[in-house]
Amino acid sequence: MQNPASVRIRVLIVDDHALYRRGLLTMLDAEDGIEVIGEAADGIEAVVRAEELLPDVVVLDVSMPKRGGIDACRAIKGSVPSTRILMLTSSEDETHLFEAVRAGANGYLLKDASPEEVAEAIRGVHDGQSLLSPMMAAKLLTEFAALSSPRTAPRSGPGLDMPRLTDRELDILRLVARGRLNREIAAELFISENTVRNHIRNILDKLQLHSRTEAALYAVRQRLIDPDE
Repeated sequence: MQNPASVRIRVLIVDDHALYRRGLLTMLDAEDGIEVIGEAADGIEAVVRAEELLPDVVVLDVSMPKRGGIDACRAIKGSVPSTRILMLTSSEDETHLFEAVRAGANGYLLKDASPEEVAEAIRGVHDGQSLLSPMMAAKLLTEFAALSSPRTAPRSGPGLDMPRLTDRELDILRLVARGRLNREIAAELFISENTVRNHIRNILDKLQLHSRTEAALYAVRQRLIDPDE
């Protein structure tokens, strides 16, 4: 049996509001398998602490003084690329969402998420998933659809130039684009989570993509899903 200490997720919390930061620390310290190893109160300190501590996951506020969360996210991904970043925000402004995705964020949640949702998101991004709250995922997919003009859209549905995916891979790609977690995909398709991970790895390899978010964009642009559903 694996030692639980060997799989603890080391987390750095970054937020300029001390009360919120303290509450998040207390909540996460009560979670099995999660260890808060440090805190930071602004974007400049966040980058320094990330380089010092090499956390597995950084929980990063979007709006902060001195250096904003988006810029800090970009800097952390550049200096500590193995670190996964979960952005937290109190704003539903999709502009921040799109900027965070472009900066390399692995997850994006509103601050009104429950403690259980935050902990699950940390575990998810640590496991290699790209996570969005349902509301933000809908906004992202809508924006992706808007970017797919008739001139750049495939000529006849899933286009002639699309790399050949198996029927199972297409099913999984559609579910990834809808924001489903690996365990949800596994339950819906009656397969194991390990099988889901293997399929996603094959999908990304075939499409020459680097993340689930890029895969979601690809699915929308190829008209494999309807973002309004």
